[in-house]
Amino acid sequence: MALNCVAVMGWPDSGRSIASGVVFHGVRNSNGEPRKIFVSLGRFSGPADNQKTGKSSTGNDVPGKLCRNLVSLPKPLTISVTPNDGTKVRISFKGSPGSFTEDAALKAYPNCETIPCDEFEEAFKAVELWLAEKAILPIENSSGGSIHHNYDLLLRHRLHIVGEVQFVANFCPLALPGIREEKLKCVLSHPQALASSDIVLTQLGVARENIDDTASAAQYVASNGLRDAGVVASARAAEIYGLNILADRIQDDPDNITRFLVLARDPIMPRTDKPFKTSIVFTIDEGPGVLTKALAVFALREINLTKIESRPQKMRALRVVDDSNTGRAKYFDYLFYIDFEASMADPRAQNALGHLQEFATFLRILGCYPMDTTL
Repeated sequence: MALNCVAVMGWPDSGRSIASGVVFHGVRNSNGEPRKIFVSLGRFSGPADNQKTGKSSTGNDVPGKLCRNLVSLPKPLTISVTPNDGTKVRISFKGSPGSFTEDAALKAYPNCETIPCDEFEEAFKAVELWLAEKAILPIENSSGGSIHHNYDLLLRHRLHIVGEVQFVANFCPLALPGIREEKLKCVLSHPQALASSDIVLTQLGVARENIDDTASAAQYVASNGLRDAGVVASARAAEIYGLNILADRIQDDPDNITRFLVLARDPIMPRTDKPFKTSIVFTIDEGPGVLTKALAVFALREINLTKIESRPQKMRALRVVDDSNTGRAKYFDYLFYIDFEASMADPRAQNALGHLQEFATFLRILGCYPMDTTL
């Protein structure tokens, strides 16, 4: 039976744009009346992306460090479907072997092959250049809060969120074999790991030195034979670099949870048979109650928001407004990042985003992916 309708790309008469791997379609009856909306998967690009970031998203803009390390990385992949069991999946991450980010990747894909990178940007580029199939990066921590730089990278690059990992870190003090805690004069680690272990480190009375990555700190102490220096890192880092574990779970909060995002070149198919989460970023016009109205589109449909994050726009950080009472005033112009509990296969989510376009000047779907309900 043929459908008596035609598909029209984009939202009719909206004057807005959506840039995402999830593309909105408006469907009209043959007489021109709107009938329904649906989503399909694919790549869609528009001027809104680079208009807000001011950066090109071409795959040829490769960081210098990554260029120098291309020879040491695995050969590029051929186009193939990612195995469901995680076998032969290459995942790029920032850090050294034994880092907590690598642990999170192994939690999600136990049989994966990990590709260490010096910077988060390089982890993105590894996927864009087909040196890896996926990238994983931390986005927020229960103790330290959001990692703002990574929010900026999500908008700057064209990768899609295809999964999330909630990981409970176990911070362990490590040292060379035969070295006891009382012999340590300083402890090296990532600033967040040091801050999260403040109580124990204060009791030890040691100096603290920031290192870019917990596993890199372990590697540094081991390779240089530093007998008066310890490390806060994972138990797996101790095994990799031949260090001894002096104690277990020294973090101030025993449930120190980091949420990671898994990124890929292509989006995954939204489903409704298990819990899904959708992440978006949008901007709105300035005005009284505009943000309240924008957020109300989710409450009206009983969609739960799990995360709201705002970031100043890089290219237009300040908005100048003529106010009859105060004269010319300057305000920050913001991007709003939102996570909500609904799949894009759910009509409620589709209708909510359609409604949101009445207030949004820019809207991009960063990804629709299964929720991680395990710890």
